[in-house]
Amino acid sequence: MSSVVIHDPTLRDGQHAVRHQLGVAALRGYAEAADAAGIPVVEVGHGNGLGASSLQVGRAAVSDDVMLSTVREALRHSKMAVFMLPGWGTSDDLRKAVAHGADVVRVGVHCTETSLAERHLEFLREEGAEAHCVLMMSHMATPAELAEHAARAVGYGARAVGIMDSAGHLLPQDVTDRIGAMAEAVDVPLIFHGHNNLGMAVANSVAAAGAGAAIIDGCARGFGAGAGNTQLEVVVPVLERSGYATGIDLYALLDAAEFAERELMPAPPVTGSLSIVSGLAGVFSGFKHQVLDQSARAGVDPRDVFFELGRRQAVAGQEDLIVDVVAELSARKAAI
Repeated sequence: MSSVVIHDPTLRDGQHAVRHQLGVAALRGYAEAADAAGIPVVEVGHGNGLGASSLQVGRAAVSDDVMLSTVREALRHSKMAVFMLPGWGTSDDLRKAVAHGADVVRVGVHCTETSLAERHLEFLREEGAEAHCVLMMSHMATPAELAEHAARAVGYGARAVGIMDSAGHLLPQDVTDRIGAMAEAVDVPLIFHGHNNLGMAVANSVAAAGAGAAIIDGCARGFGAGAGNTQLEVVVPVLERSGYATGIDLYALLDAAEFAERELMPAPPVTGSLSIVSGLAGVFSGFKHQVLDQSARAGVDPRDVFFELGRRQAVAGQEDLIVDVVAELSARKAAI
């Protein structure tokens, strides 16, 4: 069998679904369960990564330092990973994460802005950390463009590079084309991180593995923004049946998923109407709560907001644009 490495961002990406309010007991409990299942890499942090706890995107229940120390202590076998978006996190945040024992550090950038990761990847290379670069909103770039930016990231020091289907917009052939082009351009492990807005996250993950991805992301019960992420306890056995060894204990994985549903989330994510619209519009799922809140106050249809954000090619970090779009749609409605 071929093999893939499963990377589990339940304790980071899942934070979006609960407004970044996971506490110490939840973090420790899930980390222990994931470790017992043999999940190779467990990622932790604020939903938007290191240094992102703020009024703009949400205050976390506990600090980065507490999150990292709690999970590091709970992991006996699994590697600990963190995520950072330039502009939110800084080199100082990266330095602290490495000091806390982060084994894998991912730097996320918009899919055509790899240069923003250059100094951070070079810093991590100097620190000896396993640095990854993920190209977000990957539906907004062609396979050739993604291949070019993947090569740049590797040149900056990334030891793995990949794509995030941040809006859950891609279909399996889209993923195959993108991962395939990147595989021809670089000689490092490729990453795929899916979202489930159109119900395609597991299928897309299998397509990614088939095209050459060696690292597949998944969250327990799909815990994540909007419709959620690739469902971890589904994608692992599906990959195994498809001929890819993961090294994960199925029963213990199912136990971890049960814990996550019971202790981390009010309810598992579903592919609801607004999530479908978000996927079709190609808009980051993490905008959901703010779109709903702003739309309700202004009396506008949140579906219209998502499609307008899609037309403007809004990306993560542009949450202020939601306010502008809602105000314009409200003004148009009043003028009718």
